[in-house]
Amino acid sequence: MLKIGEFSKLTQISIRMLRYYDEMGLLKPAAIDPTNGYRMYTSAQIPQLNQILALRDCGFTISEIAAWMDRTDSLPLTRIAEKQTEIEQGIRIEQAKLKRLERLKEQLEKGDRPELLNVAVKSIPACLALSLRRVLPDYYGEGELWKEIAAFIKTEQIEIAGQPFSLYHDENYKEKNVDVELCLPVKRAGSDQGNFHFREVAGTAAMACAWVCGPFSLIAETYLSLAQWLENNDYHIEGPDRQIVHRGPWNETDPQQYLTEIQIPIRKTDEGLPL
Repeated sequence: MLKIGEFSKLTQISIRMLRYYDEMGLLKPAAIDPTNGYRMYTSAQIPQLNQILALRDCGFTISEIAAWMDRTDSLPLTRIAEKQTEIEQGIRIEQAKLKRLERLKEQLEKGDRPELLNVAVKSIPACLALSLRRVLPDYYGEGELWKEIAAFIKTEQIEIAGQPFSLYHDENYKEKNVDVELCLPVKRAGSDQGNFHFREVAGTAAMACAWVCGPFSLIAETYLSLAQWLENNDYHIEGPDRQIVHRGPWNETDPQQYLTEIQIPIRKTDEGLPL
């Protein structure tokens, strides 16, 4: 029998970690000295410890390893494949970070304004939506439009099936007379009434998405950063942009905690594509 200190020295594993493995049920002592309560180990336990360390180094969590130690069969091949996929995905994420850091470094070396906006490109599926579209005096009028569509939903008892969003149909930025459409995904179409219509909103294969954390006054600045991102990454705008207010006046009292998502459909710029 080996005292825990001796076992620790031979295996190069700290006493603290051996005690932790004991508490987690990974590696129980071979015996406990009844006179002093010392943990005692044997050299026959070293292969089991090596298996624990090998799985840990492969990225498995202590709880996962503990669960498998109770199994009579070998480690499932499917879980090994899943862990391999997780690690490969993590590598891709880190590689993307390295690319962003390299681009930031190049911009700073050139004396350009650094591109610090975090942009995700994702596909957006089509959806059936209740639509309310109107030309408003300015963007501040959108709030009243949301109140109007909310009242209609309550009266008609329409069931919402997704996150509401705004579509901005003007090709160029306008301060006045802005063409805004509110869209609320629904499970089933109802009857059109006045300015309220049920329609299929097309999806897009590539949507550049950026998040604005804070008051709505920050949205304009984020659009400027998005414009720089589009240019740096050779993208062209492919349709009306969207906004999703995840947290706003109806569910957040502090404007500093507002969260708005800007979505711009994009595609790579081709030869001869009009600017």
